[in-house]
Amino acid sequence: MKKIYIRNHAAFAGKWIYEGFYAAWKSRGFLPIYYNTLDEISGDNYDLMAIDHDIQTSAHLEVIRRSDRAYLFVQPTSFPKPWGLHPNFISQMPEQFREEVNGLPNVHKWSFAKTQEIEYYSEWGDVETVHLAYDSLNYKLEDNSCYEYDVCYVGGWADNGFNEKRSIILEHLGKFKNSSLKCAFSVNRGISHEQENLLLSRSKVALNIHDAYQRSLGLDLNERTFKGLALSGILVTDNVRVFSEVFPEIPTYQSSSEMIDLVGHYCSLPEHELADLRQFNQKKVLENHTYIQRVNQFLNL
Repeated sequence: MKKIYIRNHAAFAGKWIYEGFYAAWKSRGFLPIYYNTLDEISGDNYDLMAIDHDIQTSAHLEVIRRSDRAYLFVQPTSFPKPWGLHPNFISQMPEQFREEVNGLPNVHKWSFAKTQEIEYYSEWGDVETVHLAYDSLNYKLEDNSCYEYDVCYVGGWADNGFNEKRSIILEHLGKFKNSSLKCAFSVNRGISHEQENLLLSRSKVALNIHDAYQRSLGLDLNERTFKGLALSGILVTDNVRVFSEVFPEIPTYQSSSEMIDLVGHYCSLPEHELADLRQFNQKKVLENHTYIQRVNQFLNL
């Protein structure tokens, strides 16, 4: 059984993302193993497949050098301006390391973002886009024929070094204070898979809010995009360019005022129209956008 090493993310979005990847790799017959430091796998003979998320040091490069019998899926670290100016996003990999990684035939480079057109990734050569997805193994659709809520939101501040998300969330959720909608919002509460599963499944509409850099660049989608569509079936999301490329049939909002109008529109639809929309969206996610499909994408590189 081949091993797949996945870096352990103990909190925030990375925890849920890599739990999804863990379950998906396991479902394909691999032995997934979380690691916290490179020392934990330094004694392995590297006859394995690996995802590594933060290639910054000579120790990381040494793992790659010794993995000549493995296929590695490497996520380069670099970020565009203005966010790339913050220490959180500055790549520490020296240029000669990058050139060596680019020259290795067993290394596949990937990113959650659509990077082909972006200058700051050009130094990495070919980088495969592997969007986030819905974790169909750790989440399950509940019966949502009887709704408890009109709209729900589950998320966190996700401070990217500029603390932009906090003000965005407060502005958008504040729009619901004077509405008659029954809302279920959980921000920075650390709720479980099971609680989130029930909340999304029992809401007519799932709300989605991206970070400022995602809105500006339009290159990647948060995991909430796929989770909301799969479990609620109706998603109200902000206008991120790549969303319209992946889901061209779903309208987006440009402002918080448009957001609440769109939520109200869906909540006022007859149940049979909501049911048809929900079934269409859920089917598309389950057939095209689960972590199992993402693993298949890695295996087909």
